This record gives sequence, structure tokens and C-alpha cells, in this order.
Amino acid sequence: MLALFRKTPILGALLAQVVALPVVATVTAPLSTSVERLPLIMIALVLQGALAALICALLRLPRWWLLIAFLFPLAMGSVMLLGNLPAWPFGLAFLLLALVFSNTTRGRVPLYLTNSETASVLKDMMRDRGATRMLDLGCGLGGVVRALDGEGRRARGVENAPAVYLAARLMSRISGKGEIRRGDLWKTDVAQEDLVYAFLSPAPMAALWQKLSREMKPGSLFVSNSFAVPDVDPDEIWELSDARKTRLFLYPIGKTEEG
Repeated sequence: MLALFRKTPILGALLAQVVALPVVATVTAPLSTSVERLPLIMIALVLQGALAALICALLRLPRWWLLIAFLFPLAMGSVMLLGNLPAWPFGLAFLLLALVFSNTTRGRVPLYLTNSETASVLKDMMRDRGATRMLDLGCGLGGVVRALDGEGRRARGVENAPAVYLAARLMSRISGKGEIRRGDLWKTDVAQEDLVYAFLSPAPMAALWQKLSREMKPGSLFVSNSFAVPDVDPDEIWELSDARKTRLFLYPIGKTEEG
């Protein structure tokens, strides 16, 4: 059961709210005669969010779901307190969140953005290796793709979240840099790439390595930002000097562990 919640964290987050609700009601009910209505509601909402976040932690959901669990009751409570608001803005907000963060709920891959210093290092890496083709799996807004495209290099990105893909493609069209496609990274052809880059999450790394080590050409390189492949030693680990202390894990394709 815990595995199901970790695989589909939105189910665990909903369960956390359902379990927390009667507990909070029991705790706050005795206060109804001594605490005014508005402060009592705020106390209940904070307790609901805190307890739901604790349950999410016990279910071992990703950390961003703890924040969502805490903020959700406060957001809903604010709506109720404001009163008489039309429903469509909240429906629109939910739709936009779904379009932006659909990969988080389905594939446990949040929206991580690569900073400019990391993109610069990747560009130098391509130059040093004489690489002419690169692919960013889960490219987000496409910043790496645009930074690396040009000067004889062809950079492409694949993104599945609809709103993020549209924004990335628009920016690439405007700048004339890179090629952004919407698609499933698991079905993406990587056979011709000199370098494949990914900034995903720990969850898909083992399966992703199986795909890349099987499909990429010998002599090519897989670079993972921040998340190592489980049980596979990288050839190198580059520690950058940017603010977040980025670590790049380098995995040459076709090189045996013995070298």
C-alpha cells in the first residue's frame, strides 16, 4: 500500500487530508465555546495542514507534497472566508497546475530548472568532446537547449507537461535556438545523440539508465544533474561552484566498469 502512495503521491496526499480532518475536528471542538469563530477556523486550518503534512512524511511522499498538504487547507479556508467568489478562477488555477505539474503526479518528476552556470559547463563539455548533438530529457522551459544550440551544435529537448512544453517551444521559436518536442522520455529516440542530459528526480534514474545504456551509441555520454544512477558508479562527478553546489554525474556509454 505504501508503494502505491509513493508511486501515485496525489492519492497519499488526499488520504492525508481525509485522515487529518476528524482528528482536527475532535481537537478543536472543545474550543468552540471559548475561542471566537475566525481565530478558531485559522487554528483548525493550520492544524489540518500540519497533520496532513506529517502523514505525508510518514507515507514517505516527496518533500514538495508535504508543502502542498500544508498549504491546501489554508487555500481552501481562504476561499470559504472570502465567500461568494465565482468558481471559475479556482477551476482555472487547478487546470493550470495540472498542465504545469502533470509530470509530478504521474512520473514523480518535478519541474527543476537548470541554472546558467550549469548550462555553460555543459557547453564547454560538448566543445571538449567534439560533441555536435545533445538531448535534454524533461527539458522544462528549455533553457539548456537554447544555451547549447548553435556553433555547430544541435540541441533538442523533450518535455511532456503541456503548459511547460508550449512555453519552452515558444521561447525557442522566438530565439531561433534549439528544438523542443512534446513527448514521453521513455519513447524518445536517443540513438544518435552524443550527449544526453537529464535533471529529473531519484525515482526514474534506474529505469532511465537501463534505457540509455541499451539505446545510446558507444562513446556517447549521459549527464545527470544532482541524481545518481543507483548501483552504478559514475565515471566522474563534477562539483560546480554555483549557489546550489550543483553536482553532475557523468556516465560514458559503452565503457565497462573495469575501464
